[in-house]
Amino acid sequence: MGLWRDLILKYHTELRIKTLVVHDCPLWKNPGIGRELDNESIMAVIEDFIKGGHGEWEDPDVRTRCRILWRKPEQLASDIYDWAEANGYINSVCTVYELHSGEDINGMSFEGADEELLRRALSILEDQGKCTIFKGDTSSEDGIKFF
Repeated sequence: MGLWRDLILKYHTELRIKTLVVHDCPLWKNPGIGRELDNESIMAVIEDFIKGGHGEWEDPDVRTRCRILWRKPEQLASDIYDWAEANGYINSVCTVYELHSGEDINGMSFEGADEELLRRALSILEDQGKCTIFKGDTSSEDGIKFF
């Protein structure tokens, strides 16, 4: 199962895919040798992936879509704070949009991250006293002041 976890995470991270659609994922099929995973095996692989902390059901009642956590929220929080320190954002304000899509974040682990996951990471930093979140007119305009 560890190989499956690694494959799912690497595939979705490299292609910046935020959601695994359970029965529409190319990883389950190998047309070159005419093989594919059955539904029971697919679900076992995804459940193990989620148990490992790198995914969660977007629709827990029907379990057809799994949100991919490219990095765990705690790892993402650490990455964001390291970025803020390295780029002079301590005691400065930036927006959620800048953290998600700004020019200064090219190649960072949180570039293009799922907004909910990004907000969880920011909440961790806020709980640690490393930032404060200010409400903007829209969610992408919310400001973050790092300490």
